[in-house]
Amino acid sequence: MHFFYIDEAGCNLRDLTNTESPIFTLGGIIVKDKGWNKTHTEYEKIVNAYFDNSIPENFELHSHELLSPNGDGFFENHDRARRNKFAIDILNLLVDRGHQTFLHAVHKERLNLYNTSSIRDKDHVELKTPYLLAYENSISMIEWYVKVRLGSTARGMVIIDEKDSIKTEIEGLTKHRRFHPTKSKRIKWISEFSYPIDSRKNPMVQISDLVCFSAKKYLEIENGYRDGYPSAAKDFYRDLYRIIDERLIKKTPVPEEGRYSGGFNTFINNITAKPARGWDSRTY
Repeated sequence: MHFFYIDEAGCNLRDLTNTESPIFTLGGIIVKDKGWNKTHTEYEKIVNAYFDNSIPENFELHSHELLSPNGDGFFENHDRARRNKFAIDILNLLVDRGHQTFLHAVHKERLNLYNTSSIRDKDHVELKTPYLLAYENSISMIEWYVKVRLGSTARGMVIIDEKDSIKTEIEGLTKHRRFHPTKSKRIKWISEFSYPIDSRKNPMVQISDLVCFSAKKYLEIENGYRDGYPSAAKDFYRDLYRIIDERLIKKTPVPEEGRYSGGFNTFINNITAKPARGWDSRTY
């Protein structure tokens, strides 16, 4: 069994004009069932080292607190260099443990301007709601990955950090994918969907939060929304994104197949946020 942990960053629900979050990201990390305990242990070592063997009670990693200008929450007024290293150490755990990532990023401005009236056979998903659009694409990506890359005996379990404001829509979309009227489009390789019992006790959700937040910040830089950031900040977020990018199971959306798929595939490719060419070696 492979666990796929889904979190998000930059979610303003159906608001596509929020200047604080022009990019939305949804995705996370993939962990084999046999590797969960070891990764959990290694994650706790990193956290314990950061807090000098005195982890605060009820500690939970929130990336927006860790990487805010002066640190917030458990990281309030902590030295920026230490916090940056902590973030890099956590993402490097994915490399050390061989875990993959998956990600879908939505460019809200492009989505807002896109005329979706000609897209057919997608009535089950709100095309103008980034979370639901990216969630459906992630289901397709996970289904593809398990089937094509992991083999016939593998199965996936999707664990979603709860989003109460659109929980009904998420569950309806999930049900539609399970019982799609077109049999060939029904989910076969994802065996279960679940919510974490308590994200404070589940470091994989917290790491997925860091993946999504880091990718959001860097894609905003690359798409011209954070020109005022100092060069050091741009380089730092690129370092984080580089780790994520190298672990991605797929760097482009999984294309739809069948009738009416062309228009939808064009739409998805147009509203997906990507780094510009040469991002990995750019001088900021």
